[in-house]
Amino acid sequence: MLKKTFLFLILNFTALALGGLFTGSGVASQWYQNLHKAPWTPPGWIFGSAWTLIMICFSIYMAYLISQSNQGKKIISLFVIQWILNVAWNPVFFYYNNITAGLFIIVSLTFLVGYFLFQFKKDLGIKSLLIAPYFIWLIIATSLNAYILLYN
Repeated sequence: MLKKTFLFLILNFTALALGGLFTGSGVASQWYQNLHKAPWTPPGWIFGSAWTLIMICFSIYMAYLISQSNQGKKIISLFVIQWILNVAWNPVFFYYNNITAGLFIIVSLTFLVGYFLFQFKKDLGIKSLLIAPYFIWLIIATSLNAYILLYN
């Protein structure tokens, strides 16, 4: 179990690092600074803290899920799609400044993480709550992306 958790920690934090690497100047960019953002946009430091907690919980969740479910190939396939969507959002939104494509990606990611949460609840029981922070954060992030699309 510990080896699987460690593997998912590496994969998930690699996704965050790649997303950050391909973000360009990101939040500090003139483009982002000039956007009309949602009033509920958290301060920048919240994002790093939130993603750290989310990826730790998600790694533990995935280690339990892959260990306790008999749907290993399906779970890995869904994880890979989640990983790609997670990595893709930052460059699409921040580097290419494509708010619409960013919204499409984050909505897709939100539905996929929601699928994990609800589809595998019977396999994991209470341990399914480990993915809840990811799902909740994505709902918030989707609302922030949608607000930017609507008001810019």
